[in-house]
Amino acid sequence: MKNKKGVIIAISAPSGTGKTTILKEILRDIPELVFSVSATTRKKRDDEIEGVDYFFITEDEFKKKIERNKFVEWEKFYDYYYGTYKSFIEDNINTGKSVIAEIDVKGALSLKKIYPESVLIFIYPPSFDELEKRLKKRNTENDSDFKKRIERAGMELRLKEKFDYFVENKVLDKAILETESLIQKIIHGGK
Repeated sequence: MKNKKGVIIAISAPSGTGKTTILKEILRDIPELVFSVSATTRKKRDDEIEGVDYFFITEDEFKKKIERNKFVEWEKFYDYYYGTYKSFIEDNINTGKSVIAEIDVKGALSLKKIYPESVLIFIYPPSFDELEKRLKKRNTENDSDFKKRIERAGMELRLKEKFDYFVENKVLDKAILETESLIQKIIHGGK
């Protein structure tokens, strides 16, 4: 008997919406999901683990992998490259495991072109003003980077309608429960 293929789920959201926090809870509560570890050319932070948080590679290595079509999707973002390995996705779904990827909006739409059966979930803030407040509160960017993130958020919010499902993160616990429930239905009962 042939293995049933796993499902590919992509979660996207503008920076500051809470997708990473939501995803951490989902991975804790739905252990059968495999987290898609992205490759990046940025330097490893002290608290990050190779192969768990990212695959850290050089820019030259990344460009060679682009040429050899090794990524499902990739993008240069703030002077660094980020991408999702095609082999990682294929190896997991072909053995019946469902994969969840935390990727940017454009990457999710690229994933959908290659894997039309993939399911895209968009996490959105209650308002653009609230998103700006959250980003300012994080205080992780200089003014120039903050402006870039806000501009990008506007573009990402305009692409929201291209996604299969939408979850508003107005109240974090509610957004986590709603997203988890949705993913359980996707992996156990189809879309």
